[in-house]
Amino acid sequence: MSHDALAPIGVVAHYNLLETIDATGPGELFRARDTRHGRTVALRLLPENIVPDRNRFIEDMRAVQVLSHPNAITVFDVGEHDGRAYVVFEFLKGRSLRSEMAGRAVNVRRAVEMAIQIADAVAEAHTAGFMHRGLSPDSVVVTAKGHAKIPAHDLAVQMGLEYAGGQARLPDYDAPEEARGDSPDDRSDVYSVGAILYEMLTMRRPMHRGASAPSGSNNRVSPELDAVVLRAVAPNPHSRYQSVAAFAGELRAVAAALSFDEGDESAVTAPSTSVGRVMLLTAAMLVVLAALLWWVNRS
Repeated sequence: MSHDALAPIGVVAHYNLLETIDATGPGELFRARDTRHGRTVALRLLPENIVPDRNRFIEDMRAVQVLSHPNAITVFDVGEHDGRAYVVFEFLKGRSLRSEMAGRAVNVRRAVEMAIQIADAVAEAHTAGFMHRGLSPDSVVVTAKGHAKIPAHDLAVQMGLEYAGGQARLPDYDAPEEARGDSPDDRSDVYSVGAILYEMLTMRRPMHRGASAPSGSNNRVSPELDAVVLRAVAPNPHSRYQSVAAFAGELRAVAAALSFDEGDESAVTAPSTSVGRVMLLTAAMLVVLAALLWWVNRS
């Protein structure tokens, strides 16, 4: 019997709920089977009181469905079931970026590459007219092939998704202006992406009042990368990159200039170069010794 042939634990519309998934965010998350399209999906069933205007929420989430980017989790469907809104999206085999970090700093090159992927997807969302405001190492998924994917369905957070009597924010890395209660903008997402990169490099979140250079905790971080990261997490949004696309562009420039550090494969090959030199020297000595023996025997 296949994994998806298990008896459903519930049904939402035309989706058979197969098992619950532990995840951040409001409501319940399930692995489910889409009986219309014959595919495995993820389904988030939201609490009744979280969507004050259900019609608007569904309309806005359908707008999110147009977002298509290789580093964003695709939203397939949104609807209502027994008075509760639900969102259906791509089911991925992978793990959170938090699990990928595993309590240690990420290789500098790898961290920059992941940040570029996240920034590209957020920039695409901004182009489509959405802020994200739901980013953290817990919400970013690293696929089985090692690619980062942001949860596009979490874009609903800034579209009227709130608990009665209080806002239902998904766990995120709020920018200082959001923490103060000011209105966020695209630069707030710049901060969130920068904060994720900062933590990948240092295993610490940047301080809202001003962060120390990542190289202070990780000597593999170059001065150029220090400058880019610190600008992204600047407390004043006017001092940050004014778009996520600009931030991604700067990260690409840093990535192109990065030398392989000790954690990269090329650094691992360095000792073998020394071994090769020793072997050549040994061979040369053997040749000299053989020539000397030949001369002695001849004499």
